[in-house]
Amino acid sequence: MKTFAHAIRPLANDLFSSLLFAGLLASGVDAQTATLIAMGVGLAHVWLWLMLRKPIAALQWASLGLVLVFGTAGLFLHDPRFLMAKPTVIYLILAVVMLKRGWMLRYLPPIAAGRGEGLMVAYGYAWAGLMALTAAANLAIAILAPAYWPLFKAVWPIGSKLALFAMQYAHIRARTIRQMRAGMAPAA
Repeated sequence: MKTFAHAIRPLANDLFSSLLFAGLLASGVDAQTATLIAMGVGLAHVWLWLMLRKPIAALQWASLGLVLVFGTAGLFLHDPRFLMAKPTVIYLILAVVMLKRGWMLRYLPPIAAGRGEGLMVAYGYAWAGLMALTAAANLAIAILAPAYWPLFKAVWPIGSKLALFAMQYAHIRARTIRQMRAGMAPAA
């Protein structure tokens, strides 16, 4: 469980403001209040990391930028079609950011260093593909079946990401254990 916590902690940190926004909405907070809170906490979170002189990953900057830009637009436009289509743009932007080769290497636990880099690069592209698929599905549901959009938003985005994360975690963990048992030293 310790390696699982090590693997998920940086990702949760990078997506903190976006996860907070989703959590507030899921707990019944109205969209305007959730947006304002996520924007404020996102800014404070990045400011804290800057003050602590900790590196801020591209995904963390992207998450904050998306919350600020789309949050501001959502506050002004009050158009439900914009709000339903907005995640499509966010997912596409994240998919493009995730196309950067090796972006997931910072999430590799120390014990897997030298053993799982190739898999992490491949999973980085799988994450980009999942984000693009989620974008297409979101747009299709928002346009073709808007009555089902809230159900889709409640299930698919988080469920698909948790499933891919679990598969990736199990795959890299099993491979690392197999290599360690075979006596393979980490690559230099």
